[in-house]
Amino acid sequence: VRWYRLAADQGHKSAQFNLGGCYSKGTGVVQDKAEALRWLRLAANQGHANAEYNLGASYHNGAGVP
Repeated sequence: VRWYRLAADQGHKSAQFNLGGCYSKGTGVVQDKAEALRWLRLAANQGHANAEYNLGASYHNGAGVP
């Protein structure tokens, strides 16, 4: 998770997507659906197709959204 965080903070879209997955599942971090959504949104905004899909699915299912 440490390396994902370092790369994600520098704007690497795949790292942002992977970090979102870590937060979504609670892998290496405390599970936090809202934080997962934040990272997925950042990756999706850069055109990461899987992040776009997962972000849409999260909104559809109401996972991590207000």
